[in-house]
Amino acid sequence: MSLTPEWSIQSRALQCAATGTPFQDGEPFYTLLYHDKDGYRREDLSEAAYQARNDNIQPFSLWRSKFETPPAAPPEPLAKQTAENLLRSYMSENSPTKINVCYLLTVMLERKKLLKEIETKKTPDGQLTRIYEHTKSGEVFVIPDPQLRMDQIAQVQQEVAGLLGPG
Repeated sequence: MSLTPEWSIQSRALQCAATGTPFQDGEPFYTLLYHDKDGYRREDLSEAAYQARNDNIQPFSLWRSKFETPPAAPPEPLAKQTAENLLRSYMSENSPTKINVCYLLTVMLERKKLLKEIETKKTPDGQLTRIYEHTKSGEVFVIPDPQLRMDQIAQVQQEVAGLLGPG
């Protein structure tokens, strides 16, 4: 098992990766997630481009969605730390010491219906990896599963509660 987790957040494309044609609101499209030596790479394809792709190149993960035009960016609030900004911050640090906290934050966001689990896979080195899609932005979150034991969960919950502050 690799000691350094592979964190990855990749936004939904506004156009087809193969043709460059912009997606229309409500249009079905395919997301293909590839894993190579450089990490994870996301490719969003129109239905026609998906049908025309090379079937010999198999993605790590694949799913079909409907394109939703992204909402206008809201003004940045000066709010307390949220589970989502904390997760994003820790993922950008790429620290193996934060793997348990990141996983628990992901579970919290899944329960709030902000993240939707798409697939669970094992990497070639045996690491269990969960793939989530952000329900509003379409971003893909690739989260290593630390497979927490029951006796570890309370400690991680306390750590997360301390990081998020009084709610």
